[in-house]
Amino acid sequence: MDDRLVQTFRVFQRTVTREVGALQENFLGRGRPYGVSRLLWEMGDGPVEVSTLRERLGLDAGYASRLLKALEDEGLVVVAPSPDDARARVVERTAVGRAEAAELDARSDETAAAMLEHLTPEERLEVERAARIVTAALARRHLTIEIESPDSADAHWCRDQYFAEIDAIFQAGYNPAAAVSATDEELTMPRGALLIARLHGQPVGCGAVKLPPGQPAHLKRMWVSPAARGLGLAGLMLTRLESIARESGASQVGLDTNSALAAANALYESRGYVQVPRFNDETHADRWYLKDCDGS
Repeated sequence: MDDRLVQTFRVFQRTVTREVGALQENFLGRGRPYGVSRLLWEMGDGPVEVSTLRERLGLDAGYASRLLKALEDEGLVVVAPSPDDARARVVERTAVGRAEAAELDARSDETAAAMLEHLTPEERLEVERAARIVTAALARRHLTIEIESPDSADAHWCRDQYFAEIDAIFQAGYNPAAAVSATDEELTMPRGALLIARLHGQPVGCGAVKLPPGQPAHLKRMWVSPAARGLGLAGLMLTRLESIARESGASQVGLDTNSALAAANALYESRGYVQVPRFNDETHADRWYLKDCDGS
C-alpha cells in the first residue's frame, strides 16, 4: 500500500472526527458522547436484536452493553429478552428515545450545514462528490445482494417500504392491487427471482424480475432505502437482474415505470434501456422500456 495514500486517509479521518465533534463528551450538546448517540440513532424505531446492532457497528459485547446501559439510564430505550429466542436480547426506543433521535437528526443536519456554509458553491459540489465516492467505496464491502424467497420477513419489509414511497410520490397514489402482478410464485425460480440487498446485514433494497417463457423478462420492485442511496446499489442490482434474465434465455428485458421516478429513469436510460410504446396494462405507468439482453 502506498504510504502517501495511507497518510492522506489518516489526515482525512482526523479532520472528520474533529469537525463532527466525535471526540466530545457532550456530542451535539445532548450531554452524552458520540458512541451512545450513534447507537440510539442506528437502532431505528425497532425492535432490533442487540447482536444485530453490534454486528452493524462492529462493537464488542462489553462495550455495546455499556452504551445500552447509558441509554436505559436516560429512559431512551428498553432492553428485553427476544420473544423468538430467550438467549437473545432486543432493544427498542421509548417515546422519549424516538423524540431524542429526531432531535439528534435535526442537530446533525445543522452541524453539517454549518460545516459546509463557509465553502464556495464549487467547493460544496466537490465535497459532495468526494463524500459519495468515499462512502460508496468503504461501504460496498459490507454490502450483499442475494436471491431470496419473496415471503421472507425482509422481503415483505422492502416491499412495504417500496409501496409506501411510491404511494407518496405518485400524484394519484399507488394501489398494489391494481398493478401488474408480481406474486410470490412469479418471483420464485424458474418463473422469476427477487433480490434483497443488505448493508451490514440489514435490508436496504430490493429488485425483482419475472421470467415468462418466450417473452421479455420484466423488471419489478426496484427500490433502494434512502439510507443506502449513493452507493451505486441500484446499478448493482440491475446488473444482477439482467444476468438472471440472460441466463434464463430471455432475449430482452422490459420494465414499466413512471416519469415521477426521475432518478430511476435516468439509470435505465444510462444502461441502454430504450423507451417504447405501452406493452402492458400497468395503470401506474406512463413509460415503458426495453433492452436487448446482449446490450444492443
